[in-house]
Amino acid sequence: MAKITYIEHNGTSHTVDVANGLTVMEGARDNNIPGIEADCGGACACSTCHVYVDAGWIDKIPAMDDMEQDMLDFAFEPDLSRSRLTCQLTVSDALDGLVVNMPERQI
Repeated sequence: MAKITYIEHNGTSHTVDVANGLTVMEGARDNNIPGIEADCGGACACSTCHVYVDAGWIDKIPAMDDMEQDMLDFAFEPDLSRSRLTCQLTVSDALDGLVVNMPERQI
């Protein structure tokens, strides 16, 4: 289990426990975190679970694959150095303390 902190665009912070094996997107969905819509349900077929990963975590999370990179082209104001799709980040003990910031809106 990992504690994940989701920070809304307005600065409201939500820290929740997310079970290993779930995705960061599922953690947001299951805990009713506003700002992550997850329209495709985690199939990496949209960009509505886009977040900006806290700078201190960039080198600690798995690299993104080509499919995720392509989907980020459709995200709202992607930041090539920090943007990720939360459906592609699987929770493990190694992500304990992860902080993600939501964009102003999802597309």
